Amino acid sequence: MANNIGRLVIIGGAEDKEDDCVILREVVKLAGAREARLLVLTAATSQPQQVGAVYRQVFTRLGAAEVGVLDISDRLQAEDPLLVGLVPEASGIFFTGGDQLRITSLIGGTALFHALGAAYRRGVVIAGTSAGASVMSSTMIIDGSGDQEPAVGGVRLAAGLGLISDVVVDQHFAQRGRLGRLLAAVAQNPYVLGIGIDENTAIVVDGPHFEVIGAATVSVLDGQHIAFTNVSEVSPQGALALAEVRLHILPQGYAFDLQTRQPWSDAATANSRIAKGGS
Repeated sequence: MANNIGRLVIIGGAEDKEDDCVILREVVKLAGAREARLLVLTAATSQPQQVGAVYRQVFTRLGAAEVGVLDISDRLQAEDPLLVGLVPEASGIFFTGGDQLRITSLIGGTALFHALGAAYRRGVVIAGTSAGASVMSSTMIIDGSGDQEPAVGGVRLAAGLGLISDVVVDQHFAQRGRLGRLLAAVAQNPYVLGIGIDENTAIVVDGPHFEVIGAATVSVLDGQHIAFTNVSEVSPQGALALAEVRLHILPQGYAFDLQTRQPWSDAATANSRIAKGGS
């Protein structure tokens, strides 16, 4: 799914669904505002009907023209032409939370997987929250201990959907103390940027950069210039040694260039853009 031209809205989970709904309102805006045709994919959750109904109600209230819900519970459904045919009709795709491994195991390599990639390449907005955020990258975190010291075996990785490359995304980041496991992921893949997204916070990825929106912060771990590490020498339970890992903490109004790996502040422009989408 490389060579993308669409935009991603990658959400750290527990996004506001009742008040200002800054993040979900942005999803609707990017998908066409009052002409938005959203398709909610509930493959990650074990409660697809309840979760799908919640997002249908919220997106409809925020002004989307159409909101459909697609539940994929087995790989045969992901090959069904009638179900896959819903994707080209959508201007925005939204992955709910749940279990990211359910998404990749049900969708990976199927006709639906390829339809999603084609939609993204032609400019369709793809958003995801919690598990739906983790699955966006080529490498995704599927398990790991939160709120513990960094350890070599403190994280489990698998292949994601590959909508964005050279990053690994973690969600519920500050709330669940996931710095240690993101450090372990970066130690194993030093060129891959670690992006930890707090709850009710998101990054909007537009080509080679992303912008932060929402209530809290995004942590970016850059291990490209790690001076030394013991990741290949100690046991999985062994304490992780890392030197010269770069850390950026970015709230709303800040952006990050994924190519130069540099953050910048453009609060006035960012807040102005969000305000325009608030009607």
